[in-house]
Amino acid sequence: MPAPDPTQIPAQLAALADQPRVLVRRAGTLRKDGACVVYWMQRAVRAIDNPALDVAIEAANVLCVPVVIYFGVIPNYPNANLRPYHFLQQGLRDAEQDAAEREIAFIVRRAPDTLEAFLEEVRAALLIGDENPCREPERWRRALARRLRIPYWTVDADVVVPSRVFNRSFAQLHHFRPRLQAELPKYLVAPPANGSPHPHFRLHKKLARFSLSDDITAGFTKLDRSIKPVDTFTGGTRSAVRRLGEFLKSKLAAYDTNRNHPEIAGTSRLSPYLHFGNIGPLTIARAVEDATSSGKITPKTSERFLEQLIGWRELAILFVRHEPSYDTWDCAAPWARKTLLEHASDPRPYKYTFAQLERAQTHDDLWNAAQREMTINGWMHNYMRMYWAKKILEWAPDPATAFDWAVILNDRYQLDGRDPNGYAGIAWAMVGKLDRPWFNRPVFGLIRPMTGASMAKKFDSAAYIGQHGEPR
Repeated sequence: MPAPDPTQIPAQLAALADQPRVLVRRAGTLRKDGACVVYWMQRAVRAIDNPALDVAIEAANVLCVPVVIYFGVIPNYPNANLRPYHFLQQGLRDAEQDAAEREIAFIVRRAPDTLEAFLEEVRAALLIGDENPCREPERWRRALARRLRIPYWTVDADVVVPSRVFNRSFAQLHHFRPRLQAELPKYLVAPPANGSPHPHFRLHKKLARFSLSDDITAGFTKLDRSIKPVDTFTGGTRSAVRRLGEFLKSKLAAYDTNRNHPEIAGTSRLSPYLHFGNIGPLTIARAVEDATSSGKITPKTSERFLEQLIGWRELAILFVRHEPSYDTWDCAAPWARKTLLEHASDPRPYKYTFAQLERAQTHDDLWNAAQREMTINGWMHNYMRMYWAKKILEWAPDPATAFDWAVILNDRYQLDGRDPNGYAGIAWAMVGKLDRPWFNRPVFGLIRPMTGASMAKKFDSAAYIGQHGEPR
């Protein structure tokens, strides 16, 4: 009987690759002398409750080799500055510690070191990665798949329901909701119990790594360091889990009442941790479901929160995945484009430059407070994000410029910037994406308006201004 070919994909591995969460970006044969499976961590910066790492571990156990986590720090991540790099480094420290506790090698390297060189150095049999639907990260993955000589899979690790289950975008949430609810029972479940490397499969080779006690941005001469780190958020899985615990204990029960009150801070404030993958949506959703089943919160409250966490968030990811122009005015809904162009020449009661907006120098104290919340704290309440974007639409020279300005400010200051949720939120507020036509009015046309007077009727706007405002 002939000996098995070590380069062929074993049946167990083929079954693993056939899961809806896994995308085979490059098929082919395994490296003949393969010594490990490499997990290229990028979006999902965590070493626990990480479906991509779980797939890497399962694959490594099938092949009887160790798994190695690799993270490559580059100096030119699109639209990033010192603020997100600082948060990222805090998260990497937690991931490194959690990986060590699971006896998994965690290697951080910096440019000019490359992933491809690392794969050769460790003789990787198979590469597993995570996914990011945004333009540049997706382009990196596709380019890498064309160059590699070993199989390369990516895992949709930061959604509850894998995006390829739907394989399309949806015009509004109520179109998406029935499809999502039909799929949730299959995926809103506990992760597999066998998520640890086999104890006999350990990496014995000493590998060079960058010490996370040093600054990962050292020597990045072109990095914008003017946007400083914040003290309102600390990156990492431990901070994310602690913040989730505080939310479950003291805020979730009143979420349905308080979620649209920016002055109360009644939301989870987990979006930066979701953006960096320090915690996964499945972890949060299962914790909320546990709170519901134990009677700590009502089913209605659970439904409201999960619609934000899963419904709106995963709708935004589908929007970015399937809309090439997600971060420009070109993504506008056809009806919105038509009505905004019809009103493009309407007189604007106020006009501001980009610099005035960035410095929160407008006549509107509520808008200024929202801008300061973002620039100082690295985060803005979701209700205020809608108002903030709509006012930029009202005050900018034209809709295309307004959209560009909102994206620049969002990505520059928000810790959860450069993210599908942010782009979808701007598109909803400004160009009718994921929304419907409203009542015709100057400047906005049929875009849903928001005014300071209407906001003051819904929450204590004076209190919010007091928290984040200052005299003009």
